[in-house]
This record gives sequence, C-alpha cells and structure tokens, in this order.
Amino acid sequence: MSLEGTISRPDLGGAKATTPVAAAPVAAGRAQPRLRGRSFAVRLRSIALAVVVPLGLLLLWDVLVRWTGTRLVPPPSGVAVMMWDFAFGGIYDDAYSGSLPIHFWKSVQRVYGGFLLAALVGIPLGLMIGRIPLLRAMLDPTLSLLRPIPVTAWLPLSMIFFGLGPKSAVFLVFLGAFYPILLNTIFGVKSVDARLFEAAGMLGCRGPQLFRAVVLPAALPSIFNGLRLGASFAWILIVVGEMTGVPEGLGAVIMDGRTLSRTDLVITGMIIIGITGFLSDRILVLLSNYFLRWSPQHHA
Repeated sequence: MSLEGTISRPDLGGAKATTPVAAAPVAAGRAQPRLRGRSFAVRLRSIALAVVVPLGLLLLWDVLVRWTGTRLVPPPSGVAVMMWDFAFGGIYDDAYSGSLPIHFWKSVQRVYGGFLLAALVGIPLGLMIGRIPLLRAMLDPTLSLLRPIPVTAWLPLSMIFFGLGPKSAVFLVFLGAFYPILLNTIFGVKSVDARLFEAAGMLGCRGPQLFRAVVLPAALPSIFNGLRLGASFAWILIVVGEMTGVPEGLGAVIMDGRTLSRTDLVITGMIIIGITGFLSDRILVLLSNYFLRWSPQHHA
C-alpha cells in the first residue's frame, strides 16, 4: 500500500496503525444514520416520559369522579366534549359554542400586550440598575416596597386609573410580568465576571459598546429566565385581569363558568390557558437556545 493511501492514528498511543483514507468517508456515512436514529430514539423517549404524568393525572381524575359519584366535577370525557363544543360548536348550541377563537384572540392580545410592555420596560431598567450603583441605590428600596403588593390588590386602583375594560387587564398583566423580568435582569448584570469588564476596558470598550459587547450577552441567560417567568405570570394573571368587566377572553369565560356553576367550562378555560402557556414557554426556550447557542450549558 502506498503512503498516499494511508493516515496515521495518533489516538492509539503512538502505535503505528493505519487506516485507508477512502474508508474514512465511508465510515462517516454509515455513522450518520446511526446518530440520527439514536437522536430520534432519545427524543421519542423524552416525549414518552413527558406524557406519563398527564395521562396518570387524567386516569386518577376519572377514577376519583366515578368513585365519589360527584356531579360537581365532570369526568375528563365531559370536559373533552365541552372543549369540542367551545372550539367548533354543534353540541350544546349555547352562548359559548364555537366561541373559542374570539375569546382566545382577546386574551392573547392582553397577555402579550402586558408582557411585551413589561419586557420593554424591565430589561433596559434592569440593565441600568444592575450596572449603575447610584441608580440602584435610588430605585431598589422603592421597588422592594412595591414588589410584595399582590397584583389582586391593584385591581380596584386599575379600574379607577384605566376604567372597566381591557386596559385594566393589560396593566395587571404588566405588573405581574414586570418584577420577574426586572429582578432576573438585575441579577444577570450583577453576576457578570469582573474580569470581563477589565478585559473589555483593556481593549478600549466603553459606554454603550460595553453594554452591547459584554453586559448584554453575559446577562442573557438570566434575562431569558426572567422572560419565561414573566410569561408564566402573565398567563396566570389574565384571569384576574379579565375580572375587570371585559365580556370576552378566557379569564372572562372562567369567571362566567364559576357564576353559572359550569365546572366543565371552567376546566376547559384552565386547560386552554395551560396549553397556551406551555407553547409560549417552548417558544421562549427555542429563542433562548438560539441566542445562547454559544453557551451549551444554558440550553434547556
């Protein structure tokens, strides 16, 4: 065999093993389908593990309803029928039949209106508070004083400030999402390694460039944690927000279900909010993985 047809293998402890060069691409080509198959199996396993607990809870719910014989809580099959009627109609033919699109759209507007407003205010403010000690000394006591006040306590004032309707709901969602985003951003900035600032200073990085090149990338993991928490709180608080006299929205549907003693309607609204919140979180995780692709340890 000629020298052009062989490569050395230093990983064998200096042994003079050789492999034909033409065999390397062939081996790589065989390995790729095997790796893809292994990745698919891992993903399938993670999906199977994720659905075990929800299926178990559904089974437990059905067993408990049948065992107790209660009429206050419908079985999962009853809620499934209600969900179909809420989405497509044709079963009960009442005021809620086929009304899911309009209620869902109204709630999405309020949730993401308040959430985006909280992100637009919370992230820049958190970056500045975390980086500027004077600003932190001025604002931190006030924020610490306001933060423990429950969002529900702001409900009467929000109705006075913004009146009955969607503006009050957006304000309450904003309050619920604002503090997690702000606090996580501050924490991310304060956690930046001081040696990064020294290295950036030696390279002549100052002012806004320092924020863009050092502070913002280093704080991104905490910022995304804050965004995920803020999005969760936004969906939690939409029910409170839509108690302000709005006629449409998933929170309004849940409140109507409570008033009318229709537990199936209440649970339907809860499930739709849960699924939508889960999908929102997955989108934020995908964005986090994309922007933090340089840091695999922060991938969810």
